[in-house]
Amino acid sequence: MGKLINIDNGGTLTDIVVVDGESVVRTKTLTTPYDLSKCFFEGLRKASRQIYGQEDVIGLLQETDYIRYSTTQGTNALVERKGPRIGLIAGAGLAGVLQTGAEAREMFSALVGDRVAELDATESGDLAGRLVAAVNALTSAGANRIVVGLGGASAAADEERLRRIVLAKFPPHLLGAVPVLFSHQISGDPEDPRRIWSALLNAFLHPAMETFLYHAEHKLRDARFRSPLLIFRNDGDSARVAKTIALKTYSSGPRGGMEGARALADHYGVSHLVSVDVGGTTTDIGVTLGGRIESERRGNVEGVRVSFPLVDIHSVGVGGGSVIRAAGGEIRVGPESVGAQPGPACFGLGGKHATITDVFLLMGVLDPEAFFGGDLVLDLERAKAAVLDNVARPLDLSLGRALAAMEAAWVERIAAGIREHCEIGPDTVLAAFGGGGPLDICVVAEALGVGRVLVPRLAAVFSAYGLSFSDIAHHYESPLPEANQAALEAAVAGLTEQARRDMFAEGFALEDCTLQVGLVLSREGRETETPLPEGRLPEPLQGAAGCSVTLSATRPIRHARFGVARTVTTSAPITAGTRMLRDAAGESLPVPLVRLADNPPGATGLGPVVLEEDFFTCRVPAGWRFAFTAGGDIELTREP
Repeated sequence: MGKLINIDNGGTLTDIVVVDGESVVRTKTLTTPYDLSKCFFEGLRKASRQIYGQEDVIGLLQETDYIRYSTTQGTNALVERKGPRIGLIAGAGLAGVLQTGAEAREMFSALVGDRVAELDATESGDLAGRLVAAVNALTSAGANRIVVGLGGASAAADEERLRRIVLAKFPPHLLGAVPVLFSHQISGDPEDPRRIWSALLNAFLHPAMETFLYHAEHKLRDARFRSPLLIFRNDGDSARVAKTIALKTYSSGPRGGMEGARALADHYGVSHLVSVDVGGTTTDIGVTLGGRIESERRGNVEGVRVSFPLVDIHSVGVGGGSVIRAAGGEIRVGPESVGAQPGPACFGLGGKHATITDVFLLMGVLDPEAFFGGDLVLDLERAKAAVLDNVARPLDLSLGRALAAMEAAWVERIAAGIREHCEIGPDTVLAAFGGGGPLDICVVAEALGVGRVLVPRLAAVFSAYGLSFSDIAHHYESPLPEANQAALEAAVAGLTEQARRDMFAEGFALEDCTLQVGLVLSREGRETETPLPEGRLPEPLQGAAGCSVTLSATRPIRHARFGVARTVTTSAPITAGTRMLRDAAGESLPVPLVRLADNPPGATGLGPVVLEEDFFTCRVPAGWRFAFTAGGDIELTREP
């Protein structure tokens, strides 16, 4: 068995995990947004140096079976509205329907604006002439990509007629040909606005994603990597670049964390797990309930409904790089972030804003010499200046009281986000990951009334690690024109042929894949999906306003193994000295320092203590117990 490589490209940092049996190597590198291939391959170089003692990317790739990759590029492009100018050819009245609601209007204005042409494909007359005129008008208005979205039961057939005309009139091999995307190519969703919005968003994201991903894949081939690069999607599965649509990369990184959280919940027998993933800019909050990741059947992208499922993640604008400042006589946290460049003031890269990273450095929780695996030395004086200038002096607070107030404000922002998104009950357990997740999680748990927290040993790279629980899969949907068995069988046959072609392109015969068929029913504005293991239509279907059939084709590939079942012996923790922690009064008190690498499974102790790993730190306050599990994870429990 070869190695598994997972790469999670975040807005601030790019995480790399290499799994080889029970051995896991992890590292981080700063994200290079101007050229994502630089941080992609820098991560591989750093990992190879850790494994072999010298740089050997080719050797690493030759020993690797699969590379799974997720990126926030699509998410960031939509947030920043950076992408091509889209033109829309829509059925009569549909452009107005797409702009229902303030968020949809704003998104439509940003992506499409006034580059809209209406076309009735059922109208008699010169259809080809009207279509050519519409395309020419949109390109003259500045559109460099065009989406065609028609409505009604015959939308797919009508769009297919237009597609043939476009191919004849605007051959793609000609210089200057404008790409035209038809909504039925993206989804078989019977609801027109969702399907057309999915096509618009995909057209907006496609160019930048295509350029980078194919470039990365070509460089991997040049380095003699023998397998296709697998793109991890927001539905929890993976596929090669050529079989991935850009929209499904949106929010794929947080989904990786949720896949890891589901494995964590299953391993520790937790029925209600709330994941708290603290990155540099945001905190992503998700729920695993009864072994299932809470998801929406039709996802919400920046306030717009799309055709595909999306994990139900609530993002709070607070993270390790969130700006903390005085405003209106109080302390405010975020949503602005300093990012990787210039970063927190303590990075010494020119940043002047105070962040929670500066706060915990000045409180003594973080070691200035050991941050980021020792690759980045933190500057105490710059951190102090930022806190004094932005918070302490404006609010007339001492440094110690300013630090305590900043910590309290940061914790409350995260706790409030969890309360808003989740129901907290007696069986609720928190899972803390991301570089900043474990940092103050016990205090967050106290604010929520939660008494148990799990911190995976790979917390700092947990979203990257979670990618390794994905399989290669494709999912399809087709509307049922009639609710009868013959229509169902015809639809399933058509989807099965699509799956056969796609899985062949992935390198697998359909017979080696698992197929699942389902029926989606819409009643009173709500959708339900029912598995059809026998491929038989349930009778009757009274009250259904519409229905469609779904098909999933999955080829399982090798996963990481989460944890090891073994008996452990309880022991006292091995300490690595002390940390001097500053309190609100400005006094410094010695607290034991416990390094994860020094302690065996079964080591347990009471707070106050600082737990430290190369890429994350966890402060355990008085009244909490920590224990290292058989798999090396940390279990935190509040003492009664």
